[in-house]
Amino acid sequence: MADPIRILLQTTIPPIADDWHIGRFSMLRDHLAGLRGADGDPLCEVTARNRTAPGAPDPILSTIDESDYDELWLFAVDTGDGLDSEDCAAIGRFRKKGRGLLVTRDHMDLGSSVCTLGGIGAAHFFHSKHLDPDPARHVIDDRETSDILWPNYHSGANGDFQKIAVAGEPHPLLQDPAARDGLIRYLPSHPHEGAVGAPADDPSARVIATGISKVSGNRFNIAVAFEPSEDGGPALAQSTFHHFADYNWDPAKGSPSFVSEAPGDGLAHSPEAQQAVRQYVGNLALWLAGRPIEGRQARLDRELDEALDESFPASDPPAIA
Repeated sequence: MADPIRILLQTTIPPIADDWHIGRFSMLRDHLAGLRGADGDPLCEVTARNRTAPGAPDPILSTIDESDYDELWLFAVDTGDGLDSEDCAAIGRFRKKGRGLLVTRDHMDLGSSVCTLGGIGAAHFFHSKHLDPDPARHVIDDRETSDILWPNYHSGANGDFQKIAVAGEPHPLLQDPAARDGLIRYLPSHPHEGAVGAPADDPSARVIATGISKVSGNRFNIAVAFEPSEDGGPALAQSTFHHFADYNWDPAKGSPSFVSEAPGDGLAHSPEAQQAVRQYVGNLALWLAGRPIEGRQARLDRELDEALDESFPASDPPAIA
C-alpha cells in the first residue's frame, strides 16, 4: 500500500472573510481528499490553511522544507505582501528536495509576492513587477471590468468553462482517459486571467496549455510545467487560481463582495467539462508527487485485461498427486 500524498493547500493571505481565503477552495479540498488509489485507500492527505498575518514569516511556510508534505499548492491571492523572504527561501528548499509545487495567481498584480520565489517565480508576469518581456502582450483583454489592467485575459464568465489547446507534445498533466481523444480540453473560465510563460533560461520549463481571450481573440498561456531536474522537483505555474476556486466550479458557493461580473452556469451543464476539471486536479496531485498518470491507451489495456480475467478466469492449480 502506497502512503497517501501529503498536500498543503495554502493561501498567501490571513483568514479575511471577504476575500479569497482557503475556505473558498473547499470543493478542491474535498475532491482531493476523496480520491482513491488502486487499492481503494485514500490517495491524498490534505491540509488547507491561510497564512498568518503578513510582515513576519509564516510558521508553516517558513519551515515547510522541514515538514513531511509532498506537495505545496500555493494560491497567491495577496496584493504583494503575501510571502516573507524566509517563506520564499523555505519554499525554494522544499522544491530543491524534490517536492512538488503549484503556484497560481490572478490578474494584474494580484499574487505578485510570488515574483521572489526562485525558479517558478520567473514564470509569472504582472502589471508593475516582472513584466511580460513581449510588449505586444501588454494589452487589455478584459474590457468589462475597467479598473483591472493587463494582464487580464478574458476566457469567459466565472461558472463557465473554456476550451484549452494542448501546446507541443501532450503533457502527462493533460491526459484524460475518459475523453474521446484522450486529452483534457476544458478548464473553468475567468474574466481576467493572469500571465505566465516559460523562463528563457530554464530548459526544464515549457508551456503545456493555452487559451484564447473571448474579447480580443488573443492567445495566452494557461500553464507552464517545470520537469524534475537537479534544480528541484516538479512544478506548475498556472495563470489563475480561479481554475481551482469554489466560485468557478459552482457560483452558488458565493464570492467576495468585490466580484462584480455576472457569473455563468455553463460548467454546471457540461458533464464533459466537469470530468476534465476533476481529471486535471487528480493528474496534478499525482504528477507533483512523481507518481504515474494513466493515459487513454493504458486505461483501455487495463480494462481489456480485467474483462479477459472475468471471461477466462485462471484455472485451478493441478492437484498434487
